[in-house]
Amino acid sequence: MTEERIIRPSKNILGSLRLPGDKSISHRYGMLAAFAEGTSRFTNFSTGADCASTLSCMEALGAQVRRVDDGTVEVTGVGGRVTPCDAPLDCGNSGSTMRMISGLLAPQEGRFTLVGDESLSRRPMERIRKPLEMMGARLVLTEGHAPLTIVGGALKAIDYTTPVPSAQVKTCILLAGLQTTGTTTVREAVRTRDHSELALRAFGAKVERTADSVSIYGPQALHAIEAAVPGDISSAAFFLCAAALFPGSNLVLGELGLNPTRAALLDVLTALGARVTVLNLEEKNAELVGTVQVTAPAEGLGTAEISGALAAQLIDELPVLAAIGPFTSGGIRIRDAKELRVKESDRIALVAKNLRAMGAEVSEFEDGLDVPGGQVLHGATIDSGGDHRIAMAFSVAALRAEGETVIQGAESVAISFPEFFDLLDLVAER
Repeated sequence: MTEERIIRPSKNILGSLRLPGDKSISHRYGMLAAFAEGTSRFTNFSTGADCASTLSCMEALGAQVRRVDDGTVEVTGVGGRVTPCDAPLDCGNSGSTMRMISGLLAPQEGRFTLVGDESLSRRPMERIRKPLEMMGARLVLTEGHAPLTIVGGALKAIDYTTPVPSAQVKTCILLAGLQTTGTTTVREAVRTRDHSELALRAFGAKVERTADSVSIYGPQALHAIEAAVPGDISSAAFFLCAAALFPGSNLVLGELGLNPTRAALLDVLTALGARVTVLNLEEKNAELVGTVQVTAPAEGLGTAEISGALAAQLIDELPVLAAIGPFTSGGIRIRDAKELRVKESDRIALVAKNLRAMGAEVSEFEDGLDVPGGQVLHGATIDSGGDHRIAMAFSVAALRAEGETVIQGAESVAISFPEFFDLLDLVAER
């Protein structure tokens, strides 16, 4: 069933929130806990459907998952040896699940088939086949996409340079290297989010990092941990951008993950003129966690250009930054973001389509967008394309538009952030 959500203009953004657990960290904690020895315990684990897909796949492979009433998740691992199952492993809409679990399964004896929904079945999987086959695994794809079958077995260590910056591909290789004799190294021209390296260390693995590479020594065993998952900064992006739109706003987000490879959004908002304050910064399981306060400048937002390494770091936040571009004075220019075209949807095309539906001028390029500033938007019917980030990005733009906006495919937000609309209602003053 396709759900529609009506978003009405807001006068301001005020309040404080604690957001659900970081999706990227929850994926990795859940997968590593399910592979480790012993029982791990996590508070504030992501409530999104994608992370539920990871846990479901690991349960099918022999792990035990218990959800406690207070939201805690307990995972008892398989001690490094999964149980092959006859049925395909359903990754749902989660590219993270499919790409990362492939690395975990490639060194395991057996045959494993991974499937996903219609959206996931369109996303590129060749990028994991090449390194895994270099290590000695055999992968069978369907024209470069899922369904994906892995014929696992003993692998060899490799030194691999990723052609496209991808934390998921890096993680896939590291999880295979964890179980492979020797040193496996992944090199990347642009440093991607390092949650996997930090999580592997937290679970007891030895991982070494240089400026442009990460190496893992295998085989190694993992051991259970207890951890609180910090709030998801990619989910926070929608609220931070919303607060930046309203002079007089004051938004506080507590216990937020502030990993340096993920926190570039705070720098962009600061460059746009928003006042960003970080409080109570501390380290938990090697992840930086803190409280973030954002207020908007009285004179409004300025201008920003996002390209190169910054575009790769902000790949999940680019849709919402583009969506607020019309409300800046000088606009937002995005380049080197071609990866947006092969996400849950073609995010470049959908952002351009929906901005135009709201009356904005926008120029679309193969690898980005030019969104001029100083524009007035009106309410419109938004085509989310079944993409959670498009639905949330235009819910934020709708707060400053004139008139009501209808978000089609609003149910897609459950992929990553089922509480989104309820929390938005809490802080949007109408």
